[in-house]
Amino acid sequence: MTTPTSPAAPPHHFVHPHSGEALSPEIEGVVRDIIGRVADKWSLIALEVLTEHGRLRFTEVRQRVGGVSQKVLTQVLRGMEEDGLLTRTVHAEVPPRVEYELTLLGRELSRALCGVWQWAERHRDEIAQARQRFASRLEGKVARSA
Repeated sequence: MTTPTSPAAPPHHFVHPHSGEALSPEIEGVVRDIIGRVADKWSLIALEVLTEHGRLRFTEVRQRVGGVSQKVLTQVLRGMEEDGLLTRTVHAEVPPRVEYELTLLGRELSRALCGVWQWAERHRDEIAQARQRFASRLEGKVARSA
């Protein structure tokens, strides 16, 4: 037996922040793709590391990012390369040396996202307090249900 489900909500359509006009489906698709690519923790941190340190080898990126698996970082860097945000240079040496560096496009994106870092820094105490309040509420609910 199947249970009825509510119809899916229509997808959100982006509106240009200045004109208020709906974006074309093509532009909206690019916006969604880029947000999906860079709005995760590892991409943002890798972008910041490459902005701060310039050209780095894979192991240097991984050390500076910290806590990321080789597989995940490889996927992140390949995606950024695919979108033209960084270049991957393989030097014909033994052992091979591979370096990553932001492109002009990647540096411009980094400047655009700098506000997120600044916002987090300005509001870190408020966020910590909100998390503590939330944890206290959860603990209270667990204690009452026990």
